Amino acid sequence: MAEERMTKMSLSEKLGYRKGDLKNFVKYIADDPKQACKDFIYGKEHERRNLGDLYIQPTGLYRHREWRGLKDTLYYFTCVWCYTYGTMVGDILTSEKPLSFFKGLWRYRWVGQTYIPVLHWYDRGMEGMRGPALRASAWHYRGMTYSTIEQFMRMFARDLRFNDGKETELWKKTVLHNETVSGSVFYPFRDGGLVDIPLEMIPYFVTCHVNSNTVLHYIDAIQSLGLPSDPCPMCQAEAGVGIMDDYPDSAPCFVTTNEACDASVATSIIQDWFLNRPLYAMPQPMQYDDPLVQKRCQAEIEGCWKFVEEQTGVPFSWESFKKYAELQNEQLYFEREKWDVAAHTNSYPINGVAQALYRIYYSQYGWNKTWQLLDGRVRKIMEHCVANQIDTFPKTRHRVIAWSCAPLYYSNWCTWAYNCWGLNTIINMDSLMFDKEIRTDTYEHALEDLSWYNELAPMRAMAVGGHKHIFQLWDYMEQFNCDMVVMYDQLQCKGMQGIKGMFEDEFRERGIHAIWFPHALPDKRTVSRAEIRDCISNYMIDVMHEEPLDPSLLDFDDSLTW
Repeated sequence: MAEERMTKMSLSEKLGYRKGDLKNFVKYIADDPKQACKDFIYGKEHERRNLGDLYIQPTGLYRHREWRGLKDTLYYFTCVWCYTYGTMVGDILTSEKPLSFFKGLWRYRWVGQTYIPVLHWYDRGMEGMRGPALRASAWHYRGMTYSTIEQFMRMFARDLRFNDGKETELWKKTVLHNETVSGSVFYPFRDGGLVDIPLEMIPYFVTCHVNSNTVLHYIDAIQSLGLPSDPCPMCQAEAGVGIMDDYPDSAPCFVTTNEACDASVATSIIQDWFLNRPLYAMPQPMQYDDPLVQKRCQAEIEGCWKFVEEQTGVPFSWESFKKYAELQNEQLYFEREKWDVAAHTNSYPINGVAQALYRIYYSQYGWNKTWQLLDGRVRKIMEHCVANQIDTFPKTRHRVIAWSCAPLYYSNWCTWAYNCWGLNTIINMDSLMFDKEIRTDTYEHALEDLSWYNELAPMRAMAVGGHKHIFQLWDYMEQFNCDMVVMYDQLQCKGMQGIKGMFEDEFRERGIHAIWFPHALPDKRTVSRAEIRDCISNYMIDVMHEEPLDPSLLDFDDSLTW
């Protein structure tokens, strides 16, 4: 139906122009020029913005840029759009082999579909935002963009396909690993010239957030070989990238894990099949807090270190590990400071989507200088907000904690929920992962802590780590002063589906308002974004008896949005 409607639209309508737009704009100025002038300088108040009117339905694209007031609009245009596109070009030109970008753009489907229009990802995630919240969130997005370019340029520079099949020195000193194997495992080799690249993070994980269409091709590819549609679509998509031969061949070896669940083992088998490289499997236990399993987990990490030494020729360095582990600890300390501000003040200047994605990204990738620089900028903004008691999200009606595995194709739902209903997502479950310092006083202490740290991975720690950890929700609700829960109901996650009834019982007994919305992780076809919005809106209307802050966001068609 959406496709038919698009074909019937005139060219001007497809471009976003509607009859009477200019006439209505002139009338708006003529009716109240003083208010129009005020709106131009400061932007419209939240209830008068009508952000839903910006969309070209059913594409979800904008008719025109959002006017945020003179100061914030100029900031967004110069310091977000222009700055980010300019530095993206600079990041590519200063990489190891700049021209390999064009080879990657031509060879790999996910490059052009995802990373060329990346600024629209910024638009969705920061829609409606103003002031310090806009600035701090934008820096988080910028950090993820820089790191993404760094990673795929490293992949292209080493790709055997782009080097006539020659095993270059760069290729020999690189190790690929599952995106859910933390980069901290490879700290002992970084000062020795080793580069570790999370294999799926760029072709799969980031693409889901930026362009929700890209990953569908890979899911269809693996299902076309006979795989049923009921396994986790994350594992399906990662396997599909292998089926389509869309992983760059950029390292002599590969490290895998069974995180987040054991379905990912099947993905590793297919990746091993297509990469055809020496592979080291570093499993993590389901009941990871059993002390009896820790020695085994530590032995697995030491086995991984020996494997990397053998395959790359880069020696283990305790000083290198100590150096990066201490830097990682510093970043964790700042993360806890951010949590403390979010929990006890209204001055936390980072929205839910920026906070969650940035935390997942840097934790899994491991420490690098980018995170340190950006954290310094965010710290200044946050300290300014706290010192001046700036209410960064003044329309907050409910403080929300989001629990379980999030919909990757609609990570910006929390931006919409705040703009429409005043639901402020204070913290996400995945944001709380890897909350473990690594002692560096002795090798034994460091290995013990690294083992625990690597087990506190996204989804492993709470989603499939046993009901005791899943039910840490109540403690975190209290810690972050949240009065509402949004429960991600991942339809193909057998672990969380099995405990849904227990959550329902607890919510009723504790008198907690919980909004369940279904999703299929990266596959938007199973549950659309509109269905997710309806779940939230219906609860707010029927149960909470509240009125939307911006009614234009209640019902719109974005069925063709990417």
